[in-house]
Order: sequence, then structure tokens, then C-alpha cells
Amino acid sequence: MSAVENGGVACNYRLRRRSYYGFRELGLLEKPQILRSLRNVSMISLLRNGLYTRCPSPARNTCIFSMDACEKSRSTILDTSRHNRVPVYVMMPVDTFGFDPSGSPRIRKIKALTVSLKALKLGGVHGIAVEVWWGIVERFSPVAYDWSLYEQLFQLISQLGLKLHVDLSFHSNRHTSSGGSGDVSLPLWILEIGEHDKDIYYRDQNGFSNNDYLTLGVDQLPLFCGRTALQCYEDFMFSFVNKFESFFGNVIEEISVGLGPSGELRYPAHPFGDGRWKFPGIGEFQCYDKYMMEDLRMAASQEGKPQWGDKGPQNAGYYNSLPSGVPFYEEGEDGFLSDYGRFFLEWYSGRLIHHADVILAKAANILKQYQGNERTTVTLAAKIGGIYWSYHTVSHPAELTAGYYNTACRDGYDPVALMLSRHGAALHISCFEMRDNETSPACLCSPEGLLEQIRTVSKKRIINVIGRNNNERFDKVITILFLI
Repeated sequence: MSAVENGGVACNYRLRRRSYYGFRELGLLEKPQILRSLRNVSMISLLRNGLYTRCPSPARNTCIFSMDACEKSRSTILDTSRHNRVPVYVMMPVDTFGFDPSGSPRIRKIKALTVSLKALKLGGVHGIAVEVWWGIVERFSPVAYDWSLYEQLFQLISQLGLKLHVDLSFHSNRHTSSGGSGDVSLPLWILEIGEHDKDIYYRDQNGFSNNDYLTLGVDQLPLFCGRTALQCYEDFMFSFVNKFESFFGNVIEEISVGLGPSGELRYPAHPFGDGRWKFPGIGEFQCYDKYMMEDLRMAASQEGKPQWGDKGPQNAGYYNSLPSGVPFYEEGEDGFLSDYGRFFLEWYSGRLIHHADVILAKAANILKQYQGNERTTVTLAAKIGGIYWSYHTVSHPAELTAGYYNTACRDGYDPVALMLSRHGAALHISCFEMRDNETSPACLCSPEGLLEQIRTVSKKRIINVIGRNNNERFDKVITILFLI
């Protein structure tokens, strides 16, 4: 997440630029002639000790700015023309929410939050991005939704004249947050079911799992007090839309639907925070819960190769392996280009895309019922992971374990973009602020190459792209990705 002190930099300057991979590196030197050609962009900016940003935009084209942290008091507004301004979204910190002694959700330090929101509004911020947690709203029992915390928060944001980007979060952040009051688990009644059936979560080849997100293997199984996982997600979305319909269009401009760990469409192949993985490890396949293994066996039988359904690849290394020397990621007869390798990777990535396809179809249908005209249009979005390491290899192993069948021989993001286009959904990805020359050559990284690939498929499939920063950045360089 990127951070800037109060406010940001007022860009009343022209711009000096250098182009590469669709990026332009901009020095704050002159009046922004170039920005006049952009319809809308989003800027990374935040209060260092308070709110922080991602950078979604309601526009068709989204660009990211990393601003100088030393500029504390200037406006966050970028003037692209006399009448157009750059919308800035600031991400609500997760520790904004807590629980009182009875376990009921509450907003912590509401007075301080109000002051911060007023300051952001005065500074030119367009809106606030808020995670709406399944583990808060439906915390205690099935279909018992408590929207009181978000009613209070949305009213406050609306009254201050700010807009909303909403993340419907069906995951837990307990393994990714710093701990303490910001931890949000899955609903308690889900955790109770998981105590008796740990296979409702993804598992790795050694049987280890975490309870950050339900495995897609239970999407169609009525294991949750008579409901399937898909029905749980659909009921939650329907309740949300029914409760906050009046905010659509005038306050809520974007809704991102969670599809996996950290809300991203991916498998938890790189489990940050529990000690199993560290960067730049290639990760491990996450298909060993009994429900996914049953699906794999069925797929193998249909392929006429039942022996392929016994397990995932056994020569694919471990979490912290590097690509070199791992047989499955090489071009031999036992590698990813073999008949078995192609079968497994198509199944593994295909199940993930199908998971998103079904959920987004439900979300789009629900939104369609409540959007009567253009004035109430809300952008639907889905996040994908920015898996940019091991990108400079033939096999792209870190992406393969995450569920993106993307190699030097195959475009793995085109099927994702095609699926999103069917639902009119935007693609939301991180690492917009990163550059290849700032990564270690040994990690074989290419955030620029990944984003150029995303840019290409988004233009091909005519979908919108939303971007956010992955890390804090405090230099004077503004990096813009052009998606026009």
C-alpha cells in the first residue's frame, strides 16, 4: 500500500516523460499538458498514520501516481483541464473496525475518523475504498446480517460528500494483517464447521491449510447449514444490495466482489504470514482438499486417464523453490508441456475461472435488478493477483501455482479477461507502481511485463482496468500506466 503525508502534491507543472512498456515516467517540472488527454486517472495518496490508498477509478482508463511524501500540505487534486480533476480513492485501514465486549462490531475512534475524512475531502480526495467483511456482517449465525457498522460508516462518508468503492470481502485477513484489532476472520459459524471438516479450506500437498477462504471445491456442496458456498455468497450480496440500494450511483460507484485470498481470484499458493512461503518462492499447488481431489479424479476419468487424478504434480518443488532445477517447470517429458502437465494446468486454472464466472454472474444479475437507469450505474470489478516474480521464465511457475495458466507459450490472462467481459466487470490488479529495474535480477521479476500483458488483453476483450499500488512509495517519480 502506498502512503503520502497529509494531502499530496499539487501538480501545477508541465511534465517531462520517458516511455517504456506502456509506462511514462514523469518529472514534476512543467504544466501537465499530457494529462489533458486522459479522461480519468487515480492517484496514490494517504495519511501516513491514518488512511491509505488503493487506486480504483470509475473511469474506463486508470493510471497510478506515486507522489512525493515530503509534500504535506498541498492539494491532492491534479488539474487535467479546467473542468476535469483526477479522482483519488483512499483505502480505509482495516483497524477502523473492532468489536465491543459483547462481540458486536463497532467503528473505532469515530471522532478521529471523522476529522480524517474531512481533511481528505478538503484535500481533494474523491472517495473512500471500504472492505465489507463477511466475517463482520454475518458473524454469528447464518443469514443473520448486521449491517449497522456499515450503515453508520456509509452515512458518514456520504454526508461528507465522498464517494465509495466497496470490496465485498469473503476472505479472512488473519494471516496477512499485522495482528491485533484489525484481524477479521471468516464468520464464526463457518469456523465451527471447519473444526469438524478442515477440507472446506484449500490444502497443499503436505495437508496444511489455512482458514482464509473456502476452497472452490465446496462451491456446489450444501455443507453450510443447508446452503452451498455459492448460495452463501449470493445471499450476502443480495442482502448488501437490498440494504444500500439508495447509495448506488450517487455514493457507491464501484463494487469489487471477493473471489479468493485477499479478495483476489487466485489460489493461496504463496501463504504470506504463516511461515510456509517467502518471496520469491514459486509456491505450491492448492488442490489437496478432498473436494477438489474428487473433482480432479472425475476430470481425469473423463479424459480417459484415471491415473492422472490421484494427485497433483509430484515434481513441482516446494513453496520456496526457485524455478531452476524443478522438473515440472522445465521442458522435459515430465514437465508442464507434457500431456499430463497440460491436463492438470488446464483443470487447475479452469476451475478457478469457473468459480469466478459463477459468482460474478450472480453479482451482475443482482446489480442489474437494482440499476434502473444510467444514473444508478455501479461498476462491477474483480481483483486478480499481481504475480510478477518468475515472470522471466518459460513456465512462469509462480503464476501457475496461483492458478494463472500463463507461460511463454500460452496467454493465461486472456481467458480471465474473456470471462470478465461476459459480465461487464473491470479487472482490478496491483503493482502499478513497480518497475523492472527496481527488482533483483535473481528473482526474474517483470511487473512491467505483467501489466503490459494485462493492458493488451483488456484492450482485446474491451474491459476496464482498475489499478492499485502494492508497496509504499515516497519518491518524486509519478508512474502512469496508459490504458487508452
